[in-house]
Formats: sequence, C-alpha cells, structure tokens
Amino acid sequence: MTTARRWRGTHPTRLFRNTRFLAPDARNRLSRYWAPTGGISPQDGEDDDSHALLVRGGFLRQAHSGVFHLLPLGLRVQNKLEGLIDKHMQSLGASKLSLSSITTEALWRQSGRYSENSELLRLNDRKESGFLLSPTHEEEITSLVSGMVHSYKDLPLRLYQIGRKYRDERRPRQGLLRAKEFLMKDLYTFDYSHDHALETYKSVRQAYNNFFNELKLPYVVADADSGNMGGKLSHEYHFVSPKGEDNIWSCSSCDYVANEELVEMWDTVHSEESLDPRDCSEFLGITTDRKALVHIYVPFCKDAEPHQISIYVNCHALKNLGIDIDSGIEPSTLQALAPQATNPPLYVYDSRIKIPPALSNQPTHLHAGNLSPIHAGDSCPRCATGKLAVQRAIEIGHTFHLGTRYSEPLNAHVPVPNQKEKQALQMGCHGIGVSRLIGAVASLLADDRGLNWPRVIAPFEVLVVTTPQIAEEDGEEVYDVLRDARLGNGNGNGNGNGEAEQKMDLMLDDRPIKSYGWKLRDADLIGYPVIVVLGRGWKESRKVEVQCRRLGVKNDVGMDELAVEVARLLEQL
Repeated sequence: MTTARRWRGTHPTRLFRNTRFLAPDARNRLSRYWAPTGGISPQDGEDDDSHALLVRGGFLRQAHSGVFHLLPLGLRVQNKLEGLIDKHMQSLGASKLSLSSITTEALWRQSGRYSENSELLRLNDRKESGFLLSPTHEEEITSLVSGMVHSYKDLPLRLYQIGRKYRDERRPRQGLLRAKEFLMKDLYTFDYSHDHALETYKSVRQAYNNFFNELKLPYVVADADSGNMGGKLSHEYHFVSPKGEDNIWSCSSCDYVANEELVEMWDTVHSEESLDPRDCSEFLGITTDRKALVHIYVPFCKDAEPHQISIYVNCHALKNLGIDIDSGIEPSTLQALAPQATNPPLYVYDSRIKIPPALSNQPTHLHAGNLSPIHAGDSCPRCATGKLAVQRAIEIGHTFHLGTRYSEPLNAHVPVPNQKEKQALQMGCHGIGVSRLIGAVASLLADDRGLNWPRVIAPFEVLVVTTPQIAEEDGEEVYDVLRDARLGNGNGNGNGNGEAEQKMDLMLDDRPIKSYGWKLRDADLIGYPVIVVLGRGWKESRKVEVQCRRLGVKNDVGMDELAVEVARLLEQL
C-alpha cells in the first residue's frame, strides 16, 4: 500500500495532533523521555529500601541474579559520575583507555592470582583457550605496558579506564552493592623508582579527596589491608551506612581510622612486657584445606574453650600470615579431622607473647601481631586518650601502592639511571566502584518519600511541574527562563557527559494524563534536587513554588526572582 493510500481519509487534526513528537523542540520533556517509574507504592513482596526505590524510580531493572540493565535515568547518573571522574583523572595527567573485558588464565597464573576455587568467571571458546571475564585488570595493563614502555624516559605513566568487571558472586545481594557485573574506574600508575611511586600515591589520594568532596557527602578514609592485590600501602574510602559489609574503626580523639583487617590496639604498640605462653590461653584449630592443625596463643581469656577461635581470636591477623583457618568448626569434627592433618602443626603467638627461645627460629612457630579481637571502647593505638568505636560502612573506593607485585612476574622492566640492570616498574592501582557508588549514594540519601540525589550526579538538577489546568506554554515559559539563566560556579554537569556548561540541567513534566499529585509524588520518588511547581500561585499571581526536599525549602517565588532562587539552592547541594 502506498503512502498516499494509507493517508487517504485521515483527518489532518488527528494526524498532527501531537506534532512535537514529529518535530521535537530542544526542551527535555517527560512526555517523550522513557522514565518507567513503578508507581508510588512498593510492589508486592518488595522491601522499601534504596534498591527498590532505584527500580521503582525507573533507574534500573534486574536482568538476572546480580545483573542489571540501566535505564535512561540510571545511565544519566552513571554518565555524570563518569564525567566527574574524568575531570579528576585529568588533573593527574592520566590518559583514558578501554581494556577488553576478556583476559586469559595464563596471565593470571603468571601473576600467581589464578585459583580454581576463586570468584573468576570463566569462558570456553571452541579452542578451550582458557578465557576469563576480568574482575580487575592488573595483569592485562602490566602486560600491555611491558611491551610498549622501554625506558624510564617514558615514565611516569598514568592510565585509567571505566569499564565493566565480573565476579562470580556466590550470593549477589543489595542490588548494585554486591553484583556479578559492575562498573569500575581503575587508574594504573607506573613509575621507575619507589620514591616517585610514593609521590604519585599522594597525588592520587588528593585527587580522590577532591572527587568525593564534590559529591558533598560525608565519607571516611581508612587505613586498609591490601589483601591479594599486593603491596603494603592501601587506603579505603567509605560511606558510613548500616547496609555496609565492612567494619570501620575510628578514634574518639585523633584522626585514626582503620578497617577491620588492619585495626590495632594500644597493647600491640605500647606494651613492653612479654608474656610467657604458659600464662596464656591456647586455642586449637585446623586450616580450611584440613592439612595442618593450628595452635594459637593469646593473652589469658577467662572461661574460654580451646576451640572458640571465632570469639577470642582475630582471624584477620592469621590471614595476614597466609593461614586460612576454619574458625567455625565444632569440637567433635575437629577431633575427627585432627589425625588426617598431614602437614606439621603451626604454632602462632600473639606479639605480646614470647616464643620459647629454642623454638623461635623454627618456621612452624610464628608471631602474628595482635591476635585478640578489637572491642568498642578499647584504647586507641595512636593517642593516649582516645577510645575506639566501630561503624558499618560501604566501600566505594580503594587506593593501592602495588610496588613490583605485578611488574616482576610479568617482566615489566625498564633501564633506569645509575643502574646496570633493568628495574621492575613501581605500580599503583586505584579504583572507584561506579555502579556501587550509585547504589551507595541512593542508600545514603533515600528517605520515606524516595531518592534524593546530590546535584552533581542527579539525572536532572531541576524539574518544572505543570498541572492539567495550566497552559502548556506557561510551563515552557518557566522552563525557558531557567534554561537561559547562567550559573555562577559552572560545575560542568549540564549535559551529563562531563563537558563544561554553566546552565541548569532541566526537565519539564508535561505529561497530560498524569494528575498534579501524582507528578509531585513521582518527582520525590525520582529525587530531583529542585522542583519548580506551577500551581494555584501561578494562576493567581504568576508565582511558582520552589521546593528542595533535602534542604527543607518550599518558597513562593516570582518570575523575576526565580533563576536566582533556584541557582542559590543548587549552590548548596
């Protein structure tokens, strides 16, 4: 059928009733923007938490367990975060690249991180090549740089990417906070000397502080354990939240903050007295591979049973020695397994306990720092008056000084001044969990009415809401007044891709089939920082109501004051 025959008999007004869909203007309109909000009431069986709000607010949908699709609103938040990250990575002189999500078992075996029982997601191609979906890219970036950097004159080098990572989570939970597929920013730094690498580390930490400060949300920086990443210098960035999976310890008097793996006690640092093992408590355990019994000695614990390791022993200190102990095993099971242990037993002593001289040089007798668990109210290890307190927190970023952890096994060496032999590159790895940060910010600021985004990453900064009784042209007039206003600080987030703009980032809710009350509840659910409402005041005196839920503001404002008032509120967010 021809076009002419299809149109024959069609009334012109019916055909062109919604002309703006055929020839849209430059305004952002919810009438033509896909924001599939799930209403204002939780779905059956859905907990009313921040993840449920992200789903109901039209930011994302779950595709599979631990795997999510980002919808337009969610992608807009992600793009703004990426633009903010780009800004602060450029301040370090870092170049952006994009590494493949596919890596190989061979590289991971070469670095020593491959494990059959790890959380690596494996791929089989027709040649059974041993591919992996990368959970992180230290091996790949080191291999890349080692083949392209041949002199210290090519250094320093800072390379970063924002890409998808994969982890075979046993139990994905809390939406974006613990997923199988997630978005990460990774900065990799390369220097030819240890001193230069430490200076780089300081610069990165400052850039991280600047980045998190722009979010205008409280965060804590904790001394951290490097784990299997390698290196001895590491810091974590956290939002304090009851939904967090990490325990962060801090002092009531000084600036000491450390995560659970690295927290110390006063006795560990200041005690000069060495205890005799005969005056201490001994606990018996077995390694998770069932190959060795472990005898653990700590200062005397009254009424403790010899198997109660999880209560009276800091197992993180054991892991730092490479001893992975089964801390939850029952006494009867331990008794049955003990005869099957084929390796020599290990004897691990708290640092406050003196190892018998005749045994001090034997590899089976080890000191392991402070083996006593930390308790709230314990004395601070850094000052004489402070007490330690613990808080749950969500990790959102991490900086590592890696040293030569990857450059040595992957042969990333360069000639350096005054050295006859080539030296392994000094590396750093610095991550920000982009998708996790979206979930963490939502969790931190959500209330009983909905989400509540910081201005710098909000999908749109300002929403203009009209009622069915207000002419469409009036809403457009208010929108245009705000669109043409210039902001004073030029925060650079107007278009969601990091390009510098000094205009407000606006959305117009002109959906004709939605009621006034529904639109306002939907606006609260989505979490626009500022809402401008054309209601009764507009019809009576051409005044709009300016709302900012986070600041507790609701003011009637005339058109001549509108742009100044909205800009003032945005400056505070």
